[in-house]
Amino acid sequence: MERPNAWKDYTAEQLDELHYLCEGYKAYISDNKTERECCAAAVSLAEEAGYVDLAAKIAAGEALKPGDKVYAVNRGKALMLVNLGTDPLEQGVNILGAHIDSPRLDVKQNPMEEKSDLLTLDTHYYGGIKKYQWVTVPLAIHGVVAKKDGTVVNVAVGEDPQDPVFCISDLLPHLAREQLTKEASKVIEGEMLDVLVGGRPVCVKEGEEPKEKDLVKRGVLSILEEQLGIDEEDLLSAELEVVPAGAARDLGFDRSMVLGYGQDDRSCAYTSLVAQLDVKEVKRTSICLLVDKEEIGSVGATGMRSRFFEDTLAEMLELAGVHGELALRRCLRESNMLSSDVSAGYDPNFASAFEEKNASYLGRGLTFNKFTGGSGKSGSNDADAEYVAKIRRVMDEGGVHFQTAELGRVDVGGGGTIAYILALYGMSVIDCGVPVLSMHAPWEITSKADIFEAYRGYCSFLRLA
Repeated sequence: MERPNAWKDYTAEQLDELHYLCEGYKAYISDNKTERECCAAAVSLAEEAGYVDLAAKIAAGEALKPGDKVYAVNRGKALMLVNLGTDPLEQGVNILGAHIDSPRLDVKQNPMEEKSDLLTLDTHYYGGIKKYQWVTVPLAIHGVVAKKDGTVVNVAVGEDPQDPVFCISDLLPHLAREQLTKEASKVIEGEMLDVLVGGRPVCVKEGEEPKEKDLVKRGVLSILEEQLGIDEEDLLSAELEVVPAGAARDLGFDRSMVLGYGQDDRSCAYTSLVAQLDVKEVKRTSICLLVDKEEIGSVGATGMRSRFFEDTLAEMLELAGVHGELALRRCLRESNMLSSDVSAGYDPNFASAFEEKNASYLGRGLTFNKFTGGSGKSGSNDADAEYVAKIRRVMDEGGVHFQTAELGRVDVGGGGTIAYILALYGMSVIDCGVPVLSMHAPWEITSKADIFEAYRGYCSFLRLA
């Protein structure tokens, strides 16, 4: 059952739609490289589309009615968008869920270290990465610094052409004979991921003894004070993320693909967001849920395991005049969800990692994974056959190109998403998403056709009655 390549069927009008969507997508992932940035940009787009802050509705005690559009933000790192439909909420909602965190390097709380007149920042990698991929590439620093007086300083250095960039050094091949005998996991070890940020000692007057020996560090700290208004102590309460510097780009002579950072899982998050905003009138209430911390197990206050989704839904039901714990449980149980996360695209260079009949291919559309997990489906949601059949019908009725896949050969590995967490409520959930090459690398690859089909598939799903 080989699925056709979506590119072969597009009309001129659809190609124009595809181009418009993907230009917006490239801009979104270029401008927003942290979960905070993604969340803030999504809120701006939502407000432009007429969504209002649910917190304001709660404060005013204002009732919710069909047609209302609201959003809720969790600590600036997770977001829930709701478009109230005409059907009773107790009959369930349609949910698009994706995550907006991506693998990266996080700056440690006490990070600065000067050796041999070179200043570095110590980092701790976040999520599953191949550590050797992060050396010798231009890096940017994004994030926030929270000061004791309550002010929060936004940081984004390395993206503007006039900005400096940062880098992690590697050993020259001439001296790397021993290094090259190591396993790939040990060629670059975690404590070696030190980001080079300075190399110019502060000048002191002739005959004057320097007050401190770390003169490069002193110079960099003076720059941070002058440009950002922060000192070294403020780094204790900072969230600074080291990410690849530069914008997403078209890939290939035919410009059919996108090369960019963070496409896991912002390719699904952006298309889910745009679908939520574009499908304006719905029978069943539609929800777009963008969450944090998926790459480290969906933990913490902003991950899917938190009560944010459930609590926000309870607040919404109350304002809609639907009272009681039982109504909330019924709503959750009767809901449908697409847990949207990227899939491992088939790569001919690494064909042995895949079972070809059950792999996802670039250009063949939105990928559905009945199950994920690994080692005998461990950690998988494993959608029921009836729900898979319903999804097939919805996609076919919408003319959406889709494919089905597993995450590699059975004994090779596996992975998981947020699907099993939502399935705990008893709702119908299936994994789906965009095929990706070089997943979790600093620069990932997607097909524009798959991004377009994901958007079309999400729109069709939100219209599911």
